[in-house]
Amino acid sequence: MQEDFLHYLWKFKKFDFRKAKTSNNSDLSILDVGIHNHNSGPDFFNAKIKINDQLWAGNVEIHLRSSDWYLHRHEIDSNYDNVVLHVVWEDDVEVFRKDNSAIPTLELKDLVHPESLDRYKSLLLNGTKKWINCEKDFHLFDDFTLDNWLERVYFERLEKKSVKILEMLKSTENNWEEVLFKLLFRNFGLKVNADSFESIANNIDFKVIQKLGQSAFTMEALFLGQAGLLNENVENSYFASLKLEHQFLQQKFKLDTYSVLKPHYFRLRPDNFPTIRLSQLAQLYSKIPHLFSEVINCNSKEDIYELFNACTSEFWETHYTFKKDHKVRKKKLTNNFIDLLIINTIVPFKYCYQKETGDKDVTASLQIIEQILPEKNGIVDNFNTLRSKTATNSYRSQALIQLKNEYCDKNACLQCGLGVKLIQGMV
Repeated sequence: MQEDFLHYLWKFKKFDFRKAKTSNNSDLSILDVGIHNHNSGPDFFNAKIKINDQLWAGNVEIHLRSSDWYLHRHEIDSNYDNVVLHVVWEDDVEVFRKDNSAIPTLELKDLVHPESLDRYKSLLLNGTKKWINCEKDFHLFDDFTLDNWLERVYFERLEKKSVKILEMLKSTENNWEEVLFKLLFRNFGLKVNADSFESIANNIDFKVIQKLGQSAFTMEALFLGQAGLLNENVENSYFASLKLEHQFLQQKFKLDTYSVLKPHYFRLRPDNFPTIRLSQLAQLYSKIPHLFSEVINCNSKEDIYELFNACTSEFWETHYTFKKDHKVRKKKLTNNFIDLLIINTIVPFKYCYQKETGDKDVTASLQIIEQILPEKNGIVDNFNTLRSKTATNSYRSQALIQLKNEYCDKNACLQCGLGVKLIQGMV
């Protein structure tokens, strides 16, 4: 038994509240269960109850056993002085506030319908190892229920990403252009080099980027040099030119690389080598110095494909590293790579910008991600196995990732709209 189940029972009145009495056999009427508090303090704020003929307004605390009140030291915590009802599964000891006044207690174990308890145990207390708790029932949810819940969790995912974006915005003194620069850098590094590329971006004052203007060579020297990729001695004229340019930039702008995490090549496809991705970034920012306004004005997938139509410099058309060449091959950003940027950077960034500037119409951003094919990973594949065509686009695959990570993996079925439907017997 988890306290979450008791929260669910109280919040939705899933017990025989008409027979509810306090432990001292006083009549109890529940007028308002209150507001569920997910932070520290009592579990429900501003509840309204009537005990006998006395109306009480205050907070409700929920525990498995009454004695947990003392286990959690609530008797010495002033945050719990306004608790008007203690709701427990088992009342094993009388409970008092800090001022020694007794707290009315409601015991639930004899008020819950056996079917509700059986459904709860089947979903959350089954000892069989499962990928998700509701995997045998996942295909039973009607489309309306599933669609509405996936929409909810997708926006939760956007809100979570917005928190980091807003933190970055604060640290850059509200410079949206600089925030986009740092976000793009991180995502150009993909999973392997995300932290490294982010450290590179954080180590470059964005004012330097703005001062370099449209010089792709200088930009590339800056990026590769700050990444620590020009520190070796290589017999290559282009390498020597880049190194000399970076040394000049270091002196001019007082640059250092002490806090930079050097990027990796291990287990990367050649097109994802840091040299290639940094060169593409240099070409992108030298071609479009005010990328922020362009991104904000993009309202379709095709607009973004056109905007991010960037290649490497000429040298990298015959190289992946400085030491070995190959036949000429242009290395432009592929649509598949740009799709990842749309999913992980552009849509969250546009959503956060619109929210902060008071534009509540996020339809265009959602339409963009709905045009992108779903990601291919284990989570998406498993959901598609449980229910055919669950992930039809990246909007839904992102929602499914959020569902798995934030609900299924945390056994938070009682906070999940789908889990609540199962426990209520509505599936």
